[in-house]
Amino acid sequence: MKDKELEVQKSTQSESSAKAEGTREGVYYRPRVDIYETEKELTLLADLPGVDPKNLEIDLRDDTLTILGKADVEDEERRYLVREYGVGNYQRQFTLSEVIDQEKISAQLTNGVLTLVLPKVEKAKPRKIAVS
Repeated sequence: MKDKELEVQKSTQSESSAKAEGTREGVYYRPRVDIYETEKELTLLADLPGVDPKNLEIDLRDDTLTILGKADVEDEERRYLVREYGVGNYQRQFTLSEVIDQEKISAQLTNGVLTLVLPKVEKAKPRKIAVS
């Protein structure tokens, strides 16, 4: 991934709260992401364990893409023997560049993994020029 195409805002929890105050109480986690690129699009994969699609918000304002998810409170009937995932909120922000067609971004959450497809605008796609 090229830095100029998608900038990852490196912010700590305190920096994040300095820009915008959260309305949810509790602990915030920074989900791990993988981002890869093809000729047509960028794909972002984010780990959001325990987040239900109804508790996931993906917001695009200006050039800032915000992912905010809340993991449900644990089921009282379950007795965890090992628990490595925390319960709380997941938040991550990215700055999108002009090479992303922001109108065509799609999202899917399956088994705790968010897949965001960020299509490139036509002018950003590589192409070969035929010489006559």
